[in-house]
Amino acid sequence: MAEIVDPEQEATPAGQDEVLIFEQPLNERMRTFLRLDFLYNQALYHNETPTQWGSRAAMSSLLDILAITTRGDSRSDVLKELERHLASLSEYQSKPGVDDSRLHTVMSNLVRLRTDLLGSGSVFLQPLRDSEFLNAIKHRSAIPGGTCEFDLPDYFYWLSQPAEARIQTFGQWLGMLRPMCDAISELLWLTRQSGRARPETAQTGVFHITFDRDSPAQLLRIALPASLGLYPEISGSHYRCSIRFLTWNGLAARPTQVESDVQFMLSCCT
Repeated sequence: MAEIVDPEQEATPAGQDEVLIFEQPLNERMRTFLRLDFLYNQALYHNETPTQWGSRAAMSSLLDILAITTRGDSRSDVLKELERHLASLSEYQSKPGVDDSRLHTVMSNLVRLRTDLLGSGSVFLQPLRDSEFLNAIKHRSAIPGGTCEFDLPDYFYWLSQPAEARIQTFGQWLGMLRPMCDAISELLWLTRQSGRARPETAQTGVFHITFDRDSPAQLLRIALPASLGLYPEISGSHYRCSIRFLTWNGLAARPTQVESDVQFMLSCCT
């Protein structure tokens, strides 16, 4: 079995089998964090593309972020998770064998992120939500092709501005999101680090997991060599989970469930 490689790491060196990591959130808070982190990084990426299409793609990600944060108090959830991790890490300060320097660095970073997020205020996204310009684009985006130049001439005019001006303006909008999204990124890193990868075998392509109720898992990570041509279909909750592996048969054919045993690496992250 190939070694698990985090998505943030560099590409797999030539001659080694690429490893695909599939993540499954096991509660609504983790599901929201993963979506916000995905959209924020997507917005950052597209904002650096000096074309109108890049700005359009970045705008789509920004509007999706605003839609998610409107449905709940994401800022409060992030602050609660920061406090939970700080409390958990503080318990290690008096334990032998702990790298005090590394622990201090991690805790100091969490404190800084908490301070930045608290300093942003509870209405830190209100300027974006109140923007007539963004709201017009949001409403027209619900219509297929609804953001054409004849639908939104002011949007078309903004897209026609020099790339540097668009990137700067969009960077200011993303700056309002940064305290929350930077904290989410750190929380996801800590969650992933909490899981220890272990080899498992799915007999006839099926695997069942029952979690400890006293320490429920938040995130499941499954690593597979890409050369196997398989992917997992995961269902369940933070109490129990079922995994079945499917064979990728291309776009023109339906996937089929694997009938042989599948070896994979599993991480249950808390």
